[in-house]
Amino acid sequence: MIFHLLSRLSAKVPSVVYRAALIMKPQVVFVLGGPGAGKGTQCTRIVENYSYTHLSAGDLLRAERSREASEFGQLIDSYIKDGKIVPVEITINLLRKAMEETMEMDEKKFRFLIDGFPRNEDNLQGWTTVMEGKANVKFVLFFDCTSEVCIDRCLERGKSSGRTDDNRASLEKRIQTYLQSTRPIISLYEKQGKVRTVDASYGVDEVFNNVKAILDKEG
Repeated sequence: MIFHLLSRLSAKVPSVVYRAALIMKPQVVFVLGGPGAGKGTQCTRIVENYSYTHLSAGDLLRAERSREASEFGQLIDSYIKDGKIVPVEITINLLRKAMEETMEMDEKKFRFLIDGFPRNEDNLQGWTTVMEGKANVKFVLFFDCTSEVCIDRCLERGKSSGRTDDNRASLEKRIQTYLQSTRPIISLYEKQGKVRTVDASYGVDEVFNNVKAILDKEG
């Protein structure tokens, strides 16, 4: 059923990524870290100062969940509430759709920060299968901080965010999922020399200064 829905979703958007790839492949930086590590905040700063488009896997999933008449909404909702990782086919198609739409509007916008992806081995394998040769992953920007800091930040955020998963029960599940599923992916990229680590336990400005140093060095 999922594959049937995905084929319908893919058919709705022209394959701009594949046409544009003949000119310039999307240049991708994966942005990873635990819930509350500050990925979204720092991505906003990066977009303001560098020529990147920010794509949050989580935001795309939440937007699709809330979209009226969404074919995926109920399924996504059940996964998010349980702190589980949404099936990779859905996430990659939403990411691909967002890149296609961005590059269709402006062919010069080919640099992307993909926030919160890949979250596990299934995500990584799915990305490799679908996007290998069609996008260049430059490196992984890893925001590292303790579980305690992550939980405290999310609980504070939950007071105003309206997010159903910013509560202690969901957070504990999300932290465990992150430790068990995402950290091994970061370790895999570390072995390839493609991880740039930022200590995310500091304040927003100090963290961004460290991010800037990395981006300036990477070009």
